[in-house]
Amino acid sequence: MVATIAALVWANSPWYDLYHELLETHVSFDLALFELDLSLHHWINDGLMAVFFFVIGLEIKRELFFGHFSSLRRAALPAIAALGGMVVPAGLYLAFNLGGEGMRGWGIPMATDIAFALGILALLGRRVPMELRVFLLGLAVVDDLGAIIVIAVAYTETISFPHLALVAALAGVTVVVNRIGFSHAAVTALLGFLIWAAMLKSGVHATIAGVIFGLLTSSRSHFSSERFADESESLIAEYRQALEQGNTERGEAILGELEVLAQGTESPMERLERLTHPWASYVILPVFALANAGIHFSGVDFGTVITSGVTIGIAAGLLIGKVVGITVFPWVASRFGIIELPGYVSWGQVMGVGFLGGIGFTVAIFISGLAFTDSQLVLNAQVGVMCASAIAALLGYTVLSLLSRQGRRLPSS
Repeated sequence: MVATIAALVWANSPWYDLYHELLETHVSFDLALFELDLSLHHWINDGLMAVFFFVIGLEIKRELFFGHFSSLRRAALPAIAALGGMVVPAGLYLAFNLGGEGMRGWGIPMATDIAFALGILALLGRRVPMELRVFLLGLAVVDDLGAIIVIAVAYTETISFPHLALVAALAGVTVVVNRIGFSHAAVTALLGFLIWAAMLKSGVHATIAGVIFGLLTSSRSHFSSERFADESESLIAEYRQALEQGNTERGEAILGELEVLAQGTESPMERLERLTHPWASYVILPVFALANAGIHFSGVDFGTVITSGVTIGIAAGLLIGKVVGITVFPWVASRFGIIELPGYVSWGQVMGVGFLGGIGFTVAIFISGLAFTDSQLVLNAQVGVMCASAIAALLGYTVLSLLSRQGRRLPSS
């Protein structure tokens, strides 16, 4: 939020030219395999955001193997809700833009900004049940997966098959490296960078490389938890003994053994998610907001922006489509006995989460930059996303806050 406000202030200050020039500064690398020459804006959107999508890939894999999607029954509710939260907003958007110049933006209102949505939910604290947070997290996983598919399929115009073949070959090398248990940080970083660069050259959006690399990351640990518990206890006892004897060299050796044991017990997937998640949340997303939320209002005809089919379609998709899709699709499924709400969660609270799903800030703005090249259409999309997201956040918080104060559940069937 701070980065967004800073971008808006900077873009409408006397230093707007500096803001624009900085983002258009080109940074290039000439490597043996290929040359990369991108503006700073593209390095942020194509490079840093690949790391953000890498974290999403890790989260999707974790949920598939160990979390909410490890069983079909647990996955059904958030998956159906997310499907509704993508289909209905896209349909509403097309209703306002079918056949028009803004038609390509149908993927924009499909996206949910999980960071903002969870932040609003966190403000309510213990007044909302934990099951509701789990539902929102599960919904976000499917929503992110849907956004990834849309970016890969709908917003890829030209494809270089030799570079895609290189991506496949590097992915195969990654699988082999994971199988033999070689997880050195430098090798992992190099493989990730090469897959990203090859994907960038392929024509498919480079952020997809982050998702692929996240899904390829090994979820298997080298040592069992039982082995860690047994061996760490004896090593700590030896470390105490070394301290008592003043044997510093032996103490350092034991600490090294403990480090190897601890890292081997934590899977590469868990370790990388733990290490990269703070960077994605506290560095990459604010930098992305700073680079993309700088709307220059000088000379803007707000009448044209507000009445644009793009702006109206995005607002309708995020404010109406999201809540209708996220609420109605699961409700219909429950009527047919396909799903049932978890304990302590009411349909009113599901509707509140539906409003929070209308916060489409980060990924929605990201997709708008892929969908349009016309600056006016990009402006319309950005205004629609930012205004609708702010209203959706307020509505979601209000609905959930009122329901928590009433302290009662609505019927779940």
